[in-house]
Amino acid sequence: MDTMRGALERAKMLVGMEVDEESALPPPEEQSFFDDVTRHCALTTTQRLYGFAICLAAGLTCTFLAMLVFFNPVKFGVTFTLGNLMALGSTAFLIGPKRQFDMMLDSVRIYATAVYIASIIIALFCALYVHSKLLTLLAIVLEFGALVWYSLSYIPFARSVVSRVMTSCFDTEF
Repeated sequence: MDTMRGALERAKMLVGMEVDEESALPPPEEQSFFDDVTRHCALTTTQRLYGFAICLAAGLTCTFLAMLVFFNPVKFGVTFTLGNLMALGSTAFLIGPKRQFDMMLDSVRIYATAVYIASIIIALFCALYVHSKLLTLLAIVLEFGALVWYSLSYIPFARSVVSRVMTSCFDTEF
């Protein structure tokens, strides 16, 4: 039983969950907004996994349903973007909103995060306000590329490997 408990504790640490969440909170006068949210919305490990699975499934469902309305770029842009936001939000269930926010603003991925969030805003703006099919499709392509680059920032050396592969594939001399 102790082996299972130790394995569970290591798994919690691996995904960024606090092993002893009550002792990790700072004194009340030093608590930030995220600390207050974490304290009031404390979830068990099972609840976190259920929240992650449900939010990820809903996000992937929206993303795949967007393919049904592909020829209507406005609906496609909104549905695809909503799916991406829900899938991104699902990771907050695993590691908590504060750690998710801190990881997004980490120096390694701050530019990827900025481009990703900007592409989401641009896609929604083009779909909901401009109503331009061409601009919405371009914004979705930018959003997808930014999502891939942002996701690669969580895998060690993935962006450098992808950069080298792309350079070697498209490096031609005339």
